[in-house]
Amino acid sequence: MKRAGMRRAGGRPYNRRMNQIFRQYWSLTKPRVVALIVFTAVIGMFLAVPGLPPLREAVLGTLGIWLAAASAAAINQIIDSRIDAKMARTSWRPLVAGTLTMRQALLFAITLATASMLILVLGVNQLTAWLTFASLIGYAVIYTKFLKHATPQNIVIGGIAGAAPPALGWTAVTGHLHSDALLLVLIIFVWTPPHFWALAIFRRADYARALVPMLPVTHGVEYTRVQILLYTILLLVVTMLPRLTGMSGNFYLGGALVLGAVFLWYAWKLQNPPDEFFAMKMFNYSIVYLMALFAFLLVDHWLLPWLQPAASIQFVPVG
Repeated sequence: MKRAGMRRAGGRPYNRRMNQIFRQYWSLTKPRVVALIVFTAVIGMFLAVPGLPPLREAVLGTLGIWLAAASAAAINQIIDSRIDAKMARTSWRPLVAGTLTMRQALLFAITLATASMLILVLGVNQLTAWLTFASLIGYAVIYTKFLKHATPQNIVIGGIAGAAPPALGWTAVTGHLHSDALLLVLIIFVWTPPHFWALAIFRRADYARALVPMLPVTHGVEYTRVQILLYTILLLVVTMLPRLTGMSGNFYLGGALVLGAVFLWYAWKLQNPPDEFFAMKMFNYSIVYLMALFAFLLVDHWLLPWLQPAASIQFVPVG
């Protein structure tokens, strides 16, 4: 009994250590950001087909996209570790804190990327694999290494990589890229600047200290606020396109109008905010907005067939 108790007691520090290591690697993947990416990819899968998407392609596609997004997030932290050390909101990250080494993080990122490509090539299709790999490189390398430091329009130009997940989900279950999938990409692409610039306004001192040319740093807060308002208006217009093209119905349209009106209110109020924290309130709402908008797309996709009038029955005389 005494030995069993000692073994159990001795196992507790080991379990705690394993849990701590898991948490460090888990935080390397930016789980909350990746969750939103995977969510939009899964919605893309469900919108691509009339009923339920094929189970094998949906499960393997989701796993492959998640692994690629997690790998991109890890590479982002590897490249940005110097910048992260100078910013309050990222100074806790494992590479900055020294709880993981660069070698460990790099091996982890490569493993995730390799597993992602194998799953997508062997279990889904090559188109999804290539598009996912292009998105990974676009975000982790082109945006993080070059665009982020080259221009205040970094988030606009690099936003295409972050906007790709719905198209990845679409191709995973269909094997081809449809114009409706590109419309979903366009929505996220236009949503990205007002979403991220709201955060950049609140964290502008961090970006200035790290010498990152975000728009509030290079052009000032007032200019950035106006750009947020203009992009929000454009977003409101773009989100009408699914209804105008016949991709979605009036249920989605109603939801998009309400969500867009609230987003527009935030953008308008940001022009003369009540306090410094208001930019973060808009940033937080923008996340809720995108999730709710895609949820409306999904519900409308399933609801629309039930709301269509039944085909009239014609009686044909016999004889």
